[in-house]
Amino acid sequence: MRISDSILETVLGRANLVTPEQLASLKEQASRLKRPLQEIVIEQRAADEKTLVQAFATYAEIPYIELDPDKIPPDVLQLIPERVARQYNAVVFMIDENGVRHLAMEDPDDVQAVNFIQKEIGTNSRIYIATRENILAALDAYRGDVNKELNEVIDVQRDEELSDTQTVNEQDIAEDSPIAQTVNLLLEYAIRSHASDVHIEPREEFVQIRYRVDGILKEVNRLPRNVLGALISRIKILANLKIDERRVPQDGRFKIKVAGRQYALRVSSLPVADGEKIVMRILDESNQAVTLQELGFWGRGLVDLQREMSEPNGMVLMTGPTGSGKSTSLFSILTILNKPNVNISTIEDPVEYKIPGVNQTQLNVKAGMTFASGLRALLRQDPNVIMIGEIRDSETANLGIQAALTGHMVFSTLHTNNAATSLPRLLDMSIEPFLIASTMRAIVGQRLVRRLHAASRQRYQPTEEEKAAIIKLFNLKTGENFKIIHELEKQAAAQGLGGDTPLSTDENGIISLWRADKDYNDDDAQEGYKGRIGIYEVLTNSLAIQKLIMSHATTDQIQRQAIEEGMMTMQIDGLIKALRGETTIEEVLRVSRD
Repeated sequence: MRISDSILETVLGRANLVTPEQLASLKEQASRLKRPLQEIVIEQRAADEKTLVQAFATYAEIPYIELDPDKIPPDVLQLIPERVARQYNAVVFMIDENGVRHLAMEDPDDVQAVNFIQKEIGTNSRIYIATRENILAALDAYRGDVNKELNEVIDVQRDEELSDTQTVNEQDIAEDSPIAQTVNLLLEYAIRSHASDVHIEPREEFVQIRYRVDGILKEVNRLPRNVLGALISRIKILANLKIDERRVPQDGRFKIKVAGRQYALRVSSLPVADGEKIVMRILDESNQAVTLQELGFWGRGLVDLQREMSEPNGMVLMTGPTGSGKSTSLFSILTILNKPNVNISTIEDPVEYKIPGVNQTQLNVKAGMTFASGLRALLRQDPNVIMIGEIRDSETANLGIQAALTGHMVFSTLHTNNAATSLPRLLDMSIEPFLIASTMRAIVGQRLVRRLHAASRQRYQPTEEEKAAIIKLFNLKTGENFKIIHELEKQAAAQGLGGDTPLSTDENGIISLWRADKDYNDDDAQEGYKGRIGIYEVLTNSLAIQKLIMSHATTDQIQRQAIEEGMMTMQIDGLIKALRGETTIEEVLRVSRD
């Protein structure tokens, strides 16, 4: 909802969300830019929308509610016609035993809207306030079962005389055609399933649809083979690709809105044996950066990273394979560093996350904008902080090192198996050892594991064979190692990792473990997992490590030295998170085995 500047000042003060000095600065910016104070507060991250709405609810003495769209009965939802609900951003979510209609609104101060809605549902109602995003998610429940709707559209197309070889006409791919409806439903179902990628793959007898959810690729549907040509053409039109070019790969992008949130889709087409394959990467442009703790950093690794990323110059590298969360980590770091007195410039391929106040440049190789040429240009833009999307070659590596040497803080990513491997990799790129030793601040190795769904995870007692296997797999050979693991788990518990989960170890070893309920499936979680969390190792550049770099030491030597200095490896970080009930041993081993 829109809160007036005068009321917002009072709300911010009463809720102690900002200091008087911060409020004065925010008001000055709003006045100078001629924009509402509420926009500036959110943009400068003084408070997010949810916090503001909660504070306003307290000020206005209106109850605040967080709606769960899955728990709103369809007959209750339908008390307000969808058209009216969307016009006023209002949802009836419950009727209690006394017949009172419980109504959530984005703006309960809109008297006209309240009066109109009460004509529909009656005056025996109680009004709550909810965030705009929460209301829009609840309004999406009017759509019903998207997967069922998709199957109905597909059934209609099975008998249609479409072909992947014939010329596709305009009617086949028009806005109101069954094919266009199919594409819309496929994307909406993917977004509701929290998929990161949609794969549309031609097979000999059918078109296979697969989603990647929490890093795992799963088949979700099969379309009749005769829709392939029109389906591919429709997606190409959306992504501004050439419809008649089927012999070479193409890349494009487009945007859609689902439940009030905007999503960017990166589209890649590729000729394969049975036709043309499409993969769409889904990027939520409404995403807000999360804290490093929310990503899964904790303990010494968190302290080391926070210290090194705040230095005025040097280089910090995020390492790991594709899909390990490197860009998300950098997004959070840049958001933390993003202040009015800091000039941050990036060169990315592609720009995945938009950060207000950061100068983000898209790579364009065809136009001559490479990482190296873009970085040269950025250095003439008076930056404090530079982010290079990826170090791919020695030229980019050298330029990044030179930027770090000349007073800039440089962040980038590198495709290596772990943190220690990155140092010899830079040597292989013909970077002088003394330059690496003098500029490198920290290297973060990371992977993503599926997170256990808190409501369905199961605690169990491992057998002696399972304990022996864990000892072997995580190299826990001595009783002293168990004491270290136990101390780490106690530290993690004290820092809130895993919530109030009981300890799973004592000084003698593992006493319990956690597993996923494989039979647990709903819109919230799949196979007992919901979302992902990172496992990390943070290697800092001590004097001993610098000496090893100068002597061209091997990865194993650097790794051993870092562990001696207290670095927690990704595997051990994963083990602690498994002991705390955040994930499972199987997940940690799945992503961290070399």
